[in-house]
Amino acid sequence: MRQQDRFSLMADSHIADHDRAPWRDRWGAVIFAHDTSAGRLFDVILLTLILLSVLSVLLESVRPIRESYGLCLRVAEWIFTALFTIEYVARLVCARDAKGYAKSFFGIVDLLAVAPIYLSLLFGAAHSFTVVRSLRMLRVFRILKLTQYIGEATAMRVALQQSMRKILVFLFAVLAIVIIAGAMMYEIEGEANGFTSIPTAMYWAIVTVTTVGYGDISPRTVIGRALASMLMIIGYGIIAVPTGIVTFEFARASASGPVRLCAACGLQPHDRDALYCKRCGNRLGQAGAEQSPGNLDS
Repeated sequence: MRQQDRFSLMADSHIADHDRAPWRDRWGAVIFAHDTSAGRLFDVILLTLILLSVLSVLLESVRPIRESYGLCLRVAEWIFTALFTIEYVARLVCARDAKGYAKSFFGIVDLLAVAPIYLSLLFGAAHSFTVVRSLRMLRVFRILKLTQYIGEATAMRVALQQSMRKILVFLFAVLAIVIIAGAMMYEIEGEANGFTSIPTAMYWAIVTVTTVGYGDISPRTVIGRALASMLMIIGYGIIAVPTGIVTFEFARASASGPVRLCAACGLQPHDRDALYCKRCGNRLGQAGAEQSPGNLDS
């Protein structure tokens, strides 16, 4: 049954490609391809516009510049937004899998590049969030064929995913320590020394245990200072534990080679010599099961 479905999908794809307008393929080659002169020129122009757009938002946040050139910067921002909107629509039209592109990493970033300015009109949201367009400069890794860096980024993402549960358990333990320490400090110091409530004392405990030390609230009694000293010592261990967890998972992800993705259940990563998925038992492919950087964009 699965083989019949595969043949049916191939037939549907062939029909869709046959009905596809030739101009969509030509424009798609310019917009998505990075190995042609036209495609590289398009990417260079796009990156230049992204840099200028981010620069305009940064300059507008400076009051003297905003008072002198505010109107010009806002007009430039709308021009950039219109160009990026046209580009996003063109990508949807020319992509062979429009839904796949819209749900991909770069597809979401492209949408976020134009959404803030429209949201600022509808809901009064700060258009300063358009600096998210700087994320689009990640395309430079693909344009310059620096795919090994994307591979490292994939290994980092996998390491963070594998570490998430351990880190969450650890953070809950830290939260318990902060609550207990805050309650104790509230009872020890009291409102006279600035610890006006348990949440305020918890804020002090978080600042202390993370070794930030703002100094806006500090203990005055000997017992309070002793408790603060204990929290400071504990803080070094709290910083080291999640770092060690992520480092271990990153080393394991890097040592396992390419990130092997199960086509049936989507589980990743797998050991380098694994033949079957450890969750569903599906046989892992050799080339198609590896998540390549090209899958990040359509």
